[in-house]
Amino acid sequence: MSPQKVREFFSRLAAANPEPKGELEYATPFQLLVAVVLSAQATDKGVNRATRPLFRAHPTPQAMIALGEEGIADYIQTIGLYRTKAKNVAALSRLLLERHGGEVPHDRAALEALPGVGRKTANVVLNIAFGEPTIAVDTHIFRIGNRTGLAPGKTVEAVEQKLLKVVPDEFRLHAHHWLILHGRYTCKARKPDCPHCALRDLCAYKEKTHVQP
Repeated sequence: MSPQKVREFFSRLAAANPEPKGELEYATPFQLLVAVVLSAQATDKGVNRATRPLFRAHPTPQAMIALGEEGIADYIQTIGLYRTKAKNVAALSRLLLERHGGEVPHDRAALEALPGVGRKTANVVLNIAFGEPTIAVDTHIFRIGNRTGLAPGKTVEAVEQKLLKVVPDEFRLHAHHWLILHGRYTCKARKPDCPHCALRDLCAYKEKTHVQP
């Protein structure tokens, strides 16, 4: 995709949704971190259903440690891989207290050193909690990068690096949210909604869907 098309691509997304927001519910950076850790291989809606009562009763690292791994598991058992995730949430809560005074660190290496936190989760936290122009590549963004020709790559990291190069500076802060929402509701995996896509003419996808007669 040419630089002119990339600029137009994000200009249209920005015009349609100037201040995009993620769909995970949280009140603090700690709760955001936990929610993102829980969202791996799970839907945001499913995570929110589990975390509403969890965060209401146990909103801080200290409270999460007091609850314990088994207690956390009881709250999140409707989420996939919940036992592993409960173990990670308990452990990361403990490390936040031991290493960072209970605060979520504004540092990629420190975030990625926490249990259950990989590059994608760190990028989400850095972007949303600290306003850094990072782009976390999930399955939606990986699909869009390749399908549209925006940022083709064989790996998640390759797509991320390509996006960081091609997305104009003024769009980079919100690029993560725009692309995820576009992938979730329009450029869907099985059947993209090409007839109602505002980016249709910019997209390189050869198998665009059509309105049924």
